[in-house]
Amino acid sequence: MAQQDTDQQHAGVLPVDDEGFVIDTEDCEEREQAYRERGTSRPITVVGNPVLHKECKDVTEFDDELLKLVDDMFASQRTAEGVGLAANQIGVDLKVFVYDCMDDQGKQHVGVVCNPELVELPADRRRLDDSNEGCLSVPTAYAPLARPDYAEVTGQDEKGNPIKVRGTGYFARCLQHETDHLYGYLYIDRLSKRERKDALRQMAEGEPRYPVVAND
Repeated sequence: MAQQDTDQQHAGVLPVDDEGFVIDTEDCEEREQAYRERGTSRPITVVGNPVLHKECKDVTEFDDELLKLVDDMFASQRTAEGVGLAANQIGVDLKVFVYDCMDDQGKQHVGVVCNPELVELPADRRRLDDSNEGCLSVPTAYAPLARPDYAEVTGQDEKGNPIKVRGTGYFARCLQHETDHLYGYLYIDRLSKRERKDALRQMAEGEPRYPVVAND
């Protein structure tokens, strides 16, 4: 039975390590390029667009349409020079995010998570990092936000295989940030009223470097 489970895990898009976490640090440039070259870049939705402020629908169909969405998300992420992108950031109401992100050890991680859920960490593993955070949907704005410096996410890959992803430092922040998106939260929603107001001011005064969808 254990061998069968292992074989099923390794049938996923990415291999897994001895603890069952995906190995997303291998062939990163090649994998990201393949996704991106198949995709079409789309404009980014910004704060105020309704799709960003509600929980997205679960992915239930792991089909060619989903694969095309993933390709478009990688293309859009590269255009916007981002390190993570949720489906609702290009206007699609589905629980999917992609990432191309470095951790604090300089290792690149590239992957896809559908239907993500953050694993609740015990108190003794919750070391907070209050680094600056930004968001493609709040262009040109940044603010410090305390988040745990380690994160685990469970979900499925783009073929529907169950996966576990973990990260430290900046990559942990990315996993938490993108999962938040799919449940209707922007990072500015976790700020104080004054900090949120300042972030929106930064956005209003800045000029996005990538195409965005104007809110009506």
